[in-house]
Amino acid sequence: MKFFSSQIWGLLGLYCLLFLLSACVGGSQDTLVVLPGGEKLILKDSETANAVTASEPPSLDWTKASDAESTWVMEHLMDGLVRFNLADENLSLMPALATDWRHEDAGKVWIFHLRKGVQWTDGVEFKGQQIVDAWKRLLNPRTGANAANYLYPLKNAEKFNQQKIKDFSQVGVSLLDDYTLRVELEEPMAFFPMLLTHHTTFPTRLDVIAKHGDMWTEPQNIVTLGSYKLIYWHHDSRLIIARNENYWGKKPKIKNVVFYMIEKSSTALRMFDRGRVDFIKDIPSVEVNRLKSRPEFHSRPGLRLYYYGFKVKKPPFNNVWARRAFAHAIDKEELVKVLGGGQYPMNSWIPYGLFAHNNQTGLEFSVEKAKEALVKAGYGGEKPFPKVVLGFNTEEKHQRVAENIQAQIKKNLGISIELKNEEWKTYLNGLKSDSVYNIYRLGWVADYADPHNFMEILASYSTNNRTGWKDSRFDEMVKKGVAETDPDKRQSIYENAEKYLLREQVPAIPILTDVNQVLVSQRLKGFHGNSLDLYLFQDMELSP
Repeated sequence: MKFFSSQIWGLLGLYCLLFLLSACVGGSQDTLVVLPGGEKLILKDSETANAVTASEPPSLDWTKASDAESTWVMEHLMDGLVRFNLADENLSLMPALATDWRHEDAGKVWIFHLRKGVQWTDGVEFKGQQIVDAWKRLLNPRTGANAANYLYPLKNAEKFNQQKIKDFSQVGVSLLDDYTLRVELEEPMAFFPMLLTHHTTFPTRLDVIAKHGDMWTEPQNIVTLGSYKLIYWHHDSRLIIARNENYWGKKPKIKNVVFYMIEKSSTALRMFDRGRVDFIKDIPSVEVNRLKSRPEFHSRPGLRLYYYGFKVKKPPFNNVWARRAFAHAIDKEELVKVLGGGQYPMNSWIPYGLFAHNNQTGLEFSVEKAKEALVKAGYGGEKPFPKVVLGFNTEEKHQRVAENIQAQIKKNLGISIELKNEEWKTYLNGLKSDSVYNIYRLGWVADYADPHNFMEILASYSTNNRTGWKDSRFDEMVKKGVAETDPDKRQSIYENAEKYLLREQVPAIPILTDVNQVLVSQRLKGFHGNSLDLYLFQDMELSP
């Protein structure tokens, strides 16, 4: 039997304890957990799935969080009005907290009928006011939410978020009764319900937040209404969710899920090979060729973007020619060959699999053009290029990408780059400043299958835009793309916006797109791969 409590153990200590205690009981993999408050709980191996996240979730506040690790956990704890059918290749929408919905006025007004009889984990009934409260909190600039712009399609939402109006009743969300939500948009939007699959739009209990403050997401305080509930969180080590027995929908067949927080993908792979974990999302690219013939290996194209952003508010990358020089100097074909993990070179901001994708949009690899751009930027000869710091979060693949690009820039432009890697939460804090990195690495996995989800990343109003670049012309094109209902005209808008972004302004460089690659143990049944790289244990079961 394994044992862990709130004591601080390193990974080595965990391995030793697993070995010793398993040996004491004849190899049993059941786990004794000491919960907050001292309660003891045995997690039976036959009822518990074990997964790996690449880092500690920075936050389980679903209104604020925007990273993949937090999202994976939160999607088990909460429901929104609608959800994606992950078993459907087309990612069709399914009812969740809304039983049905309709649009009026050509898609400018939406009516959602809410599910009755749903209870939070503390027994309080779900009502529409909790949606209104959540959206007000999301749009309140004092909240500091990373994705407030998700609700900008609502009438006056952007104005409220930017404090141009103070009265939230002017924002386009209201209740017709406790279980009927009315939403009014600035412009017609056919795909608006897709936005509501995102966790930032999920209902919120303001009373819980007021009572516990910043500690409201801890296991002893958090209140949720999804298929699982949070019961244990040893920060930077492991997190456990358990089946919500009062869940309104189909009860999960897997009773418990343990998420281990392991930065090194090679360590996670060793744990998988030893049968300690059942699910890994981050596979070392150097191991893909060895693993791809195994039955546990699953791969499919994903709606993903891996990119480098420039901090444009200070030299040297406040100069567009310097940005163009670096964009021309990177051979992405060479990079993906070196990685060898099935990635595709990206020269488009809109990824493979979405309409308006054109992988010839960005600046082409050309050492000659890179050097010409560097001269136009005013560098060379007696004016050497200043120090450049390239930042990325700690992970083996990110290290290999950075080292390859570091070598290419040195070879093609004669410029030295300093690499700086940080633990995920530290890295995110560094991105808030313009003085820590000159270039930074980030990625984006689609929240919904529409180009707008990617184009909006670099809009001036987007809190996911870490470049400091703000351009009203680009903003206007992005907004036109949302409002346009004619598919051909909409595609033309995005094509022009991409050219302006990647050929003229170059605040960022698309580098590659990852294939969604996971390892799933054969005792996990019901797994469905999907282009969103989102996998829910409530859809799976454990074989006997």
